Amino acid sequence: MILSIDEVSIRNQNKIIVDQVSLTIREGDWFALVGESGSGKSLLSQSIGQLLPAQLQVEGSVFFKEQDLLKLSAKEIRKLRGKNVAYIFQDYQGSFTPFRKIGEHFDEYLKVHGFSSKKLRYKQAIEALESVGLAEELYHRYPFQLSGGQLQRAAIALALLLSPDLVIADEITTALDSVSGHRVLEMLAKRQKETGCSILFITHDWRVVRRYANKLAIMKDGKIVESGGKHRILDHPQHQYTKQLIKSAPILEKGLPSGLDREMKS
Repeated sequence: MILSIDEVSIRNQNKIIVDQVSLTIREGDWFALVGESGSGKSLLSQSIGQLLPAQLQVEGSVFFKEQDLLKLSAKEIRKLRGKNVAYIFQDYQGSFTPFRKIGEHFDEYLKVHGFSSKKLRYKQAIEALESVGLAEELYHRYPFQLSGGQLQRAAIALALLLSPDLVIADEITTALDSVSGHRVLEMLAKRQKETGCSILFITHDWRVVRRYANKLAIMKDGKIVESGGKHRILDHPQHQYTKQLIKSAPILEKGLPSGLDREMKS
Protein backbone atom coordinates (compact mmCIF):
# COMPACT_ATOMS: atom_id res chain seq x y z
CA MET A 1 0.00 0.00 0.00
CA ILE A 2 1.37 3.40 -0.99
CA LEU A 3 -1.51 5.63 0.11
CA SER A 4 -4.52 5.14 2.35
CA ILE A 5 -7.10 7.89 2.72
CA ASP A 6 -9.20 7.14 5.78
CA GLU A 7 -12.50 8.96 6.37
CA VAL A 8 -11.24 12.33 5.19
CA SER A 9 -13.69 15.22 5.40
CA ILE A 10 -13.08 18.77 4.19
CA ARG A 11 -15.30 21.63 5.31
CA ASN A 12 -15.56 25.38 5.31
CA GLN A 13 -17.60 27.50 7.70
CA ASN A 14 -20.83 26.75 5.87
CA LYS A 15 -20.78 23.14 4.71
CA ILE A 16 -19.01 19.84 4.31
CA ILE A 17 -17.38 19.72 0.85
CA VAL A 18 -15.77 16.27 1.08
CA ASP A 19 -17.57 13.81 3.33
CA GLN A 20 -15.70 10.90 4.98
CA VAL A 21 -13.89 9.68 1.89
CA SER A 22 -11.78 6.52 2.10
CA LEU A 23 -9.70 4.92 -0.64
CA THR A 24 -6.50 2.91 -1.02
CA ILE A 25 -3.80 3.12 -3.70
CA ARG A 26 -1.23 0.36 -4.05
CA GLU A 27 2.24 0.35 -5.59
CA GLY A 28 2.07 0.62 -9.36
CA ASP A 29 -1.63 1.56 -9.49
CA TRP A 30 -2.98 4.06 -11.99
CA PHE A 31 -5.93 5.07 -9.84
CA ALA A 32 -8.51 7.28 -11.55
CA LEU A 33 -10.73 9.50 -9.41
CA VAL A 34 -13.71 10.32 -11.61
CA GLY A 35 -16.52 12.81 -11.17
CA GLU A 36 -18.11 15.96 -12.46
CA SER A 37 -16.76 19.43 -11.71
CA GLY A 38 -17.43 20.41 -8.12
CA SER A 39 -17.56 16.86 -6.81
CA GLY A 40 -14.56 17.42 -4.54
CA LYS A 41 -11.92 15.49 -6.49
CA SER A 42 -9.30 18.22 -6.61
CA LEU A 43 -9.80 19.28 -3.00
CA LEU A 44 -9.32 15.70 -1.87
CA SER A 45 -6.10 15.39 -3.87
CA GLN A 46 -4.79 18.71 -2.54
CA SER A 47 -5.43 17.61 1.04
CA ILE A 48 -2.86 14.82 0.59
CA GLY A 49 0.01 17.29 0.32
CA GLN A 50 -1.48 19.93 2.64
CA LEU A 51 -2.13 22.29 -0.25
CA LEU A 52 -5.63 23.39 0.75
CA PRO A 53 -6.44 27.05 1.50
CA ALA A 54 -6.23 27.95 5.18
CA GLN A 55 -9.99 28.54 5.45
CA LEU A 56 -10.71 24.85 4.81
CA GLN A 57 -10.56 22.36 7.66
CA VAL A 58 -9.53 18.73 7.15
CA GLU A 59 -10.43 15.77 9.34
CA GLY A 60 -9.41 12.13 9.05
CA SER A 61 -6.10 10.52 8.09
CA VAL A 62 -3.94 10.28 4.98
CA PHE A 63 -1.34 7.56 5.38
CA PHE A 64 1.60 7.54 2.98
CA LYS A 65 3.70 4.46 3.71
CA GLU A 66 2.20 4.32 7.22
CA GLN A 67 2.97 8.01 7.89
CA ASP A 68 -0.01 10.30 8.47
CA LEU A 69 0.61 13.26 6.16
CA LEU A 70 -2.02 15.41 7.84
CA LYS A 71 0.00 15.36 11.06
CA LEU A 72 3.27 16.53 9.50
CA SER A 73 4.58 20.03 10.12
CA ALA A 74 4.87 22.51 7.25
CA LYS A 75 8.61 21.87 7.09
CA GLU A 76 8.17 18.09 7.03
CA ILE A 77 5.54 18.13 4.30
CA ARG A 78 7.68 20.42 2.11
CA LYS A 79 10.51 17.88 2.25
CA LEU A 80 8.14 15.12 1.25
CA ARG A 81 6.44 16.99 -1.62
CA GLY A 82 8.40 16.57 -4.82
CA LYS A 83 10.71 13.91 -3.47
CA ASN A 84 8.09 11.35 -2.43
CA VAL A 85 4.77 12.82 -3.56
CA ALA A 86 4.62 15.00 -6.68
CA TYR A 87 1.82 17.02 -8.25
CA ILE A 88 1.05 17.76 -11.89
CA PHE A 89 -1.70 20.35 -12.25
CA GLN A 90 -4.14 21.29 -15.00
CA ASP A 91 -2.56 24.75 -15.00
CA TYR A 92 0.81 23.47 -16.17
CA GLN A 93 1.91 27.03 -16.93
CA GLY A 94 1.67 27.72 -13.19
CA SER A 95 4.60 25.31 -12.67
CA PHE A 96 6.92 27.82 -14.32
CA THR A 97 7.77 31.46 -13.65
CA PRO A 98 7.50 33.30 -17.01
CA PHE A 99 10.73 35.31 -16.70
CA ARG A 100 12.90 32.32 -15.72
CA LYS A 101 14.24 29.77 -18.18
CA ILE A 102 13.01 26.18 -18.01
CA GLY A 103 16.39 24.96 -16.83
CA GLU A 104 16.44 27.36 -13.90
CA HIS A 105 13.33 25.69 -12.49
CA PHE A 106 14.96 22.26 -12.68
CA ASP A 107 18.19 23.57 -11.18
CA GLU A 108 16.44 25.19 -8.21
CA TYR A 109 14.27 22.11 -7.64
CA LEU A 110 17.34 19.89 -7.39
CA LYS A 111 19.25 22.38 -5.27
CA VAL A 112 16.42 22.56 -2.74
CA HIS A 113 16.48 18.77 -2.44
CA GLY A 114 20.18 18.57 -1.67
CA PHE A 115 21.96 18.31 -5.04
CA SER A 116 25.03 20.50 -4.49
CA SER A 117 26.89 19.79 -7.74
CA LYS A 118 25.86 22.16 -10.54
CA LYS A 119 27.20 19.72 -13.15
CA LEU A 120 25.11 16.89 -11.72
CA ARG A 121 22.02 19.11 -11.54
CA TYR A 122 22.39 19.97 -15.22
CA LYS A 123 22.86 16.32 -16.15
CA GLN A 124 19.78 15.29 -14.14
CA ALA A 125 17.67 18.02 -15.72
CA ILE A 126 18.66 17.13 -19.29
CA GLU A 127 17.95 13.44 -18.67
CA ALA A 128 14.54 14.34 -17.25
CA LEU A 129 13.66 16.48 -20.27
CA GLU A 130 14.85 13.81 -22.69
CA SER A 131 12.81 11.17 -20.83
CA VAL A 132 9.63 12.98 -21.93
CA GLY A 133 10.84 13.57 -25.48
CA LEU A 134 12.16 17.12 -25.11
CA ALA A 135 15.47 18.25 -26.57
CA GLU A 136 18.33 19.67 -24.51
CA GLU A 137 17.90 23.08 -26.13
CA LEU A 138 14.59 23.56 -24.31
CA TYR A 139 16.53 23.79 -21.06
CA HIS A 140 17.69 27.23 -22.19
CA ARG A 141 14.30 28.53 -23.33
CA TYR A 142 11.65 30.53 -21.52
CA PRO A 143 8.21 28.99 -20.88
CA PHE A 144 6.51 31.18 -23.49
CA GLN A 145 8.84 29.76 -26.14
CA LEU A 146 7.35 26.26 -25.69
CA SER A 147 4.07 24.96 -27.04
CA GLY A 148 1.33 23.90 -24.63
CA GLY A 149 2.17 20.24 -25.12
CA GLN A 150 5.88 20.83 -24.63
CA LEU A 151 5.28 22.83 -21.47
CA GLN A 152 3.00 20.14 -20.06
CA ARG A 153 5.66 17.52 -20.75
CA ALA A 154 8.24 19.75 -19.06
CA ALA A 155 5.91 19.94 -16.05
CA ILE A 156 5.75 16.14 -15.99
CA ALA A 157 9.55 15.93 -16.22
CA LEU A 158 9.85 18.37 -13.32
CA ALA A 159 7.33 16.43 -11.23
CA LEU A 160 9.10 13.13 -11.88
CA LEU A 161 12.61 14.56 -11.53
CA LEU A 162 13.27 12.84 -8.18
CA SER A 163 11.36 9.64 -9.04
CA PRO A 164 8.54 10.13 -6.50
CA ASP A 165 6.58 7.12 -5.27
CA LEU A 166 3.23 8.82 -5.86
CA VAL A 167 2.26 11.23 -8.65
CA ILE A 168 -0.99 13.18 -8.34
CA ALA A 169 -2.17 14.38 -11.76
CA ASP A 170 -5.15 16.75 -11.74
CA GLU A 171 -6.99 17.09 -15.09
CA ILE A 172 -3.64 17.47 -16.84
CA THR A 173 -4.90 17.23 -20.43
CA THR A 174 -7.98 19.46 -20.15
CA ALA A 175 -6.31 22.49 -21.78
CA LEU A 176 -4.60 20.47 -24.54
CA ASP A 177 -5.81 19.37 -27.97
CA SER A 178 -6.41 15.65 -28.45
CA VAL A 179 -3.01 14.92 -30.03
CA SER A 180 -1.00 16.83 -27.41
CA GLY A 181 -3.13 15.34 -24.65
CA HIS A 182 -2.52 11.81 -25.88
CA ARG A 183 1.22 12.41 -26.15
CA VAL A 184 1.33 13.71 -22.58
CA LEU A 185 -0.55 10.68 -21.27
CA GLU A 186 1.70 8.30 -23.17
CA MET A 187 4.73 10.04 -21.70
CA LEU A 188 3.29 9.71 -18.20
CA ALA A 189 2.52 6.03 -18.78
CA LYS A 190 6.06 5.46 -20.07
CA ARG A 191 7.60 7.14 -17.04
CA GLN A 192 5.34 5.15 -14.72
CA LYS A 193 6.57 1.93 -16.33
CA GLU A 194 10.18 3.04 -15.95
CA THR A 195 9.96 4.22 -12.34
CA GLY A 196 7.18 2.02 -10.93
CA CYS A 197 5.43 5.01 -9.36
CA SER A 198 1.74 5.03 -8.45
CA ILE A 199 -0.57 7.60 -10.04
CA LEU A 200 -3.66 9.26 -8.63
CA PHE A 201 -5.32 10.61 -11.76
CA ILE A 202 -8.10 13.19 -11.39
CA THR A 203 -10.32 13.21 -14.47
CA HIS A 204 -13.80 13.28 -15.93
CA ASP A 205 -12.70 11.69 -19.23
CA TRP A 206 -13.84 8.07 -19.41
CA ARG A 207 -11.71 7.38 -22.48
CA VAL A 208 -8.59 8.13 -20.45
CA VAL A 209 -9.90 5.92 -17.65
CA ARG A 210 -10.42 2.97 -19.99
CA ARG A 211 -7.03 3.33 -21.65
CA TYR A 212 -4.77 3.87 -18.63
CA ALA A 213 -6.35 3.17 -15.24
CA ASN A 214 -6.49 -0.15 -13.46
CA LYS A 215 -8.48 1.06 -10.44
CA LEU A 216 -11.01 3.85 -10.06
CA ALA A 217 -13.44 5.55 -7.74
CA ILE A 218 -16.50 7.61 -8.59
CA MET A 219 -17.09 10.80 -6.62
CA LYS A 220 -20.37 12.69 -6.33
CA ASP A 221 -21.17 15.63 -4.04
CA GLY A 222 -18.09 15.02 -1.92
CA LYS A 223 -18.62 11.29 -1.45
CA ILE A 224 -17.26 8.12 -3.05
CA VAL A 225 -20.29 6.30 -4.46
CA GLU A 226 -18.43 3.39 -6.07
CA SER A 227 -14.88 2.08 -6.33
CA GLY A 228 -13.04 -0.98 -7.57
CA GLY A 229 -11.29 -2.47 -10.59
CA LYS A 230 -11.67 -0.68 -13.91
CA HIS A 231 -13.25 -3.53 -15.83
CA ARG A 232 -15.76 -4.35 -13.11
CA ILE A 233 -16.99 -0.78 -12.91
CA LEU A 234 -17.01 -0.07 -16.64
CA ASP A 235 -18.68 -3.36 -17.54
CA HIS A 236 -20.92 -3.79 -14.50
CA PRO A 237 -21.49 -0.46 -12.73
CA GLN A 238 -23.56 -0.79 -9.55
CA HIS A 239 -24.44 2.75 -8.51
CA GLN A 240 -27.04 4.65 -10.50
CA TYR A 241 -24.82 7.73 -10.71
CA THR A 242 -21.99 5.65 -12.20
CA LYS A 243 -24.39 4.22 -14.76
CA GLN A 244 -25.53 7.72 -15.72
CA LEU A 245 -21.96 9.00 -16.09
CA ILE A 246 -20.93 6.11 -18.30
CA LYS A 247 -24.09 6.34 -20.39
CA SER A 248 -23.60 10.08 -21.00
CA ALA A 249 -19.88 9.77 -21.80
CA PRO A 250 -18.46 9.72 -25.34
CA ILE A 251 -18.12 6.26 -26.85
CA LEU A 252 -15.53 4.40 -24.78
CA GLU A 253 -13.32 3.16 -27.56
CA LYS A 254 -10.28 1.15 -26.60
CA GLY A 255 -8.24 2.74 -29.36
CA LEU A 256 -7.49 6.35 -30.16
CA PRO A 257 -10.14 8.77 -31.41
CA SER A 258 -10.76 8.63 -35.14
CA GLY A 259 -7.83 9.99 -37.11
CA LEU A 260 -5.54 10.32 -34.08
CA ASP A 261 -3.40 7.30 -34.98
CA ARG A 262 -2.56 8.93 -38.29
CA GLU A 263 -1.73 12.26 -36.66
CA MET A 264 0.45 10.63 -34.04
CA LYS A 265 2.54 8.92 -36.71
CA SER A 266 3.03 12.08 -38.73
